[in-house]
Parts: sequence; C-alpha cells; structure tokens
Amino acid sequence: MSGDDEAGATRTDPARDGTASGGGRSGAHPTLRRLARVRPTRRGLALLVAGALLAVVGTLLELPDVVGLGAAGLLSVLLAWTLMGVQRLDAGRGALAVTRELTPNPVVRDQTAAVRLVVGARARTGAAYERLARLRLSEQAAHELAGPHGIRARVTAHADRIAVTYALTPARRGRWALGPLLTTRTDVFGLVRTTQPLGSATRVAVWPRTVDLPTRTRVLGEVDRAATGARLASTDDSVLREYVSGDDPRRVHWAGSARQGRLMVRADESAGVRPVTVLLDLSLLPPPVDPRTGPWPSTRGTRSHVDGERAVELAASVATSFLDAGHPARLVPTGSGPAPVPFAAGARTGRATVLDSTVDLRGHRGAADAERALLQTVRALRASRSLDEITVAVLGPQAGPALREVAELGIESTCWALVVADEGRDGPAAGTVAALRGAGWRVATCPPGTAPDRAWALLAEGAA
Repeated sequence: MSGDDEAGATRTDPARDGTASGGGRSGAHPTLRRLARVRPTRRGLALLVAGALLAVVGTLLELPDVVGLGAAGLLSVLLAWTLMGVQRLDAGRGALAVTRELTPNPVVRDQTAAVRLVVGARARTGAAYERLARLRLSEQAAHELAGPHGIRARVTAHADRIAVTYALTPARRGRWALGPLLTTRTDVFGLVRTTQPLGSATRVAVWPRTVDLPTRTRVLGEVDRAATGARLASTDDSVLREYVSGDDPRRVHWAGSARQGRLMVRADESAGVRPVTVLLDLSLLPPPVDPRTGPWPSTRGTRSHVDGERAVELAASVATSFLDAGHPARLVPTGSGPAPVPFAAGARTGRATVLDSTVDLRGHRGAADAERALLQTVRALRASRSLDEITVAVLGPQAGPALREVAELGIESTCWALVVADEGRDGPAAGTVAALRGAGWRVATCPPGTAPDRAWALLAEGAA
C-alpha cells in the first residue's frame, strides 16, 4: 500500500496460525524461510525463460556469446532472489521499525477503536528511504477483530515513513492478535518479489459490553436498611467531606461544593458502603476449544457463544455498577483459585480491574470440572467474606454438594442469585431456586441470552 489510498488488510486466526512469521515451518532456519518466500515477478519469469532458451540455443549452435548472454539473465534473477531472501527489513543500514497505537485500549466489544500504524526508518539513510518507496503493506488481524468484511485502511506515504490508519470493531470478548505487519517488496529491477513479516504482533484485549444498572432499587434499599438498621446515605453524600488544608486540589468536588456552600472534596469512595462480590458460574460459558480437536466432546454444543457472553456481560455490569455507586466490588469466576480475589475500588481504576479480569474467561471442560471449580471458589469465599458483604451470583442449575455449599452462603450474609436456565418450574432449575430461597437467598430466573438490564430487573424486583 502506498500513497493516499484505501486498501484491505489480510486476516488470520491466531488459534490456527501459531507462528508469528505467518508462514514456513517453525523449525526451519529464518534465512531459509525468507528465501522460500521469494517469488519471480512476470519480468523476472520472462527473463528466466529467455535466459534458459538463449543458453540452450547457444550451446546447440556453439555460440559462446549467446550462452553468456543467457547465463547473465539467469544469474541476474538468481542474484536478485538471493539478495531479497537474505535481507532483513529490521536490520542493516536500511532498517525499518513498526509502531502501532490503539485508541482506546482495551477495546469494548462492538465499539470502534482507531488504530494508527507507522512504518518508519530507524536512521535517515538512502537505503531505508529506498525500501520504503518500494514497500507495500498488509495488516493482519484476527477474525474476531476484523469482522466478516475485513479492514479498510487509509495509507499516507512520506519519504521517511508510511502511516496507516484504520478502525476496528471487535465482535468478541477476548484477547486477539493484531499483526505482525506483512510487507511485500520487489528488487530494484523488478525481477523478484518477497513477502516478509515486520514487527511483532499486538495482543488486543477486548472487554465485554456493560450496562449501567440501578443499584439503589427498592429491593436493594430494603436489604441495606435491614442489615444496618438505618437508611444509608446517598452515594454523593457518602464520598464527600469538607476541604482541609493539605488536601489535593484535584479532589475538589465542584458540584457538591456549590450545593453545600463550602469547599468539598471526594473522600475514600469505599468508606461506609458494603462490599459486593459478584460470583460468575463459568459453566454458563462455552468450553475452551482445543485448536487440534475442537470443542471438548463432553460439552460440545451445550452452550452457545452468545448465551455465555450475556452471562459475562451481566456479571461485569453488576460489578461495575456497584463500583460506580461507591461500593468496593470484585468479580469472582468459578475456578479462580483458593486465594481470595481482592476487591476493587474507584469508578475508574476499579472498572478497569474488573473488566480486565473478564478478558480471558472460558468455560469448563465438563460437568465434573465445573462442579469442582464451584466448590473450590465458594469455600474460598466463605473463608474470606465479611458479615456485611453482599454476594450476587450468576449461576446455572446446580445439584448435590455444590448446591449445598452455595446455599450456605445465604445463611451467613446477604445473597442474591440469578439462575440462568431454559427449563420452567419443573426442570433442574426449580431445585436450585428452592434450595437457595430456603437458605435465605433472593432468587430470580431467566432464560439464557437475556439482556443484562432485563435480567437485573428480574432480580432487583424479586421476580421468580
């Protein structure tokens, strides 16, 4: 790609393409891989054919000059082939460098991010400028980032750099590869062409979408009053205090100062509010995919990708909404380990912490793994929880020891659960709902794929 134009970018699936070079055998020598990528152009192919014919005719007619002319053509193509294969774009006097900037980073699913890629000369040399002048670029991106229509890029060429700008709209939560950049160039005489990767791949983290949920609903307010014996102060009042000498001027809350008639600053946002733990049952997500065999046989086709993403979005939305309301919050997926997940605090830093923890979430390999992970996580929560802690669980139907362990959380403190299930009142979800309610949980049910705001409304109003 050169000049001011638009060009498409190639796409690659990192789950199937494990090499950063984008081609060749991983055990081959780098120089041999570069030589294998060189191809003759039409001009080079014509010169090869002409040289071979001249060499044959000259040999048959015993004309040394004709043989020499044909050999010169063959050697020129061979020399160009060797030079192009041996040269590295990131080394030598003409070395080039790649920088890639993504804004915003991380990206939110289904939201657009702007990417700026610059290929520039490391040193202002004629060799570098000559390489840039004959360079064509093709950006690689995972299908989850590029989407079904690929990428349309805007390219601007300068003497010392080539700038490429394009937009990404990720279709899936996760961590996906962007790059490495593929370059195509020809030799000075246009005899051979080679394609080489330049720079390294960038791993792009894609956050789930979140919805602002009302955390101060009637039901939640009643639970707080029952636990504390008094009505809690509003979020705005609970995090403001009067300015004292030495406070950071950047913490001044101007709207609150105007209401109070005196200078007010933001205090610790986690003071005086109850911590919230959001428990996410990863059995609601599709199982991990083995690149060689595909989904695990025991869970093949049991969960759709869309339904699992809705569960992640719901859990993330609950956690971030409580953070925005001033509560310390954490999102705890099943199987997160025996060590307790720390609480995040603050609307900005806490949100980033919670959403970062969702990027790599995957389902369990089978029912046995899912039950074992849930037991481990619930026991860790019971060992580390405080009496004023609120637990919001997003669960699939449970049974046996796992259900008993989860239910016992409700005996000790305030717990709500949203049971995600297809079945009606007579299905496996009915036993889960009955056991949790019997232990003091507030429970609602919803079918898989329910939008987070609708699911939260069912839970907040206590609908069955």
